Amino acid sequence: MATVAGNYTVRERLPDQLSGTPRAHSIDRWIFVAMAVWYIAIVLTGFLPDSFMKVGMVQAGKRPPFPPILHVHAVLMGSFLLLLLAQATMMATGRCEQHKRVGIVAFLFVPALVIAGLLVAPAIYHQVAHAAVAGPPAVRGVMAQRQSELDNILAMQMSVDVIFPLFMAIGLRARAGNSGLHKRMMFLATAVPLAAAFARIQWLPRTLPASPVSSELYIVAAVMPMFLWDVFRNRRVHEAYWIWLAVYVPISVLIALVWDKPWWHATARSIMGV
Repeated sequence: MATVAGNYTVRERLPDQLSGTPRAHSIDRWIFVAMAVWYIAIVLTGFLPDSFMKVGMVQAGKRPPFPPILHVHAVLMGSFLLLLLAQATMMATGRCEQHKRVGIVAFLFVPALVIAGLLVAPAIYHQVAHAAVAGPPAVRGVMAQRQSELDNILAMQMSVDVIFPLFMAIGLRARAGNSGLHKRMMFLATAVPLAAAFARIQWLPRTLPASPVSSELYIVAAVMPMFLWDVFRNRRVHEAYWIWLAVYVPISVLIALVWDKPWWHATARSIMGV
């Protein structure tokens, strides 16, 4: 009976052109490396110009200095993206055992990123709220408007703090028995925090601050290269994308429903203790 069940399980798992060796097409092997580079490019495009601009404002006395936890979060996220790139490269070049050994670091990075994210939101919020009340008269109105925007952004930040660790947990749990689910969930999880980078790319069309729709659509666009190649090669939608959509879509709809509602502004300020 056990043998029959085991054979049935093997038959049920459909072939995956993007996992295992050998992989017939070179892109099958390098698509995840390309995705890691793509994610890093998005982050650099969004955060580098924005950071230089804000540093200049700090030096000119037009805004308060960055909270220390913001630097910690930036270093953690940057290091995690480099780890993602290194892990994908190891698998593409056949260094599977090294990939497994280094991958243990992810069990430390994920909770550290979640904790840092939970600390960044109130640090920035309280800084802006304080400036809206006690800052120079010239900046109080601007900071009050920014505080209203942060109320809405808090909803997106909270969703990241739920979706990112959830998808990471699914991916890490699958690392031993389902490599296809494992690698896809690593990238689908990492796509969610990219909303912060997209929001800072000034030349992109966007609906912010009126609506979160553009940020949510750009996250979908970020995973499209992997998804389209995956469907092209496997002639089906892998289970990882169904899991991702089952969580991401309802939460995105919920964010859209609470966005800029008076009761949500009151709730956000209560959560932040303001």
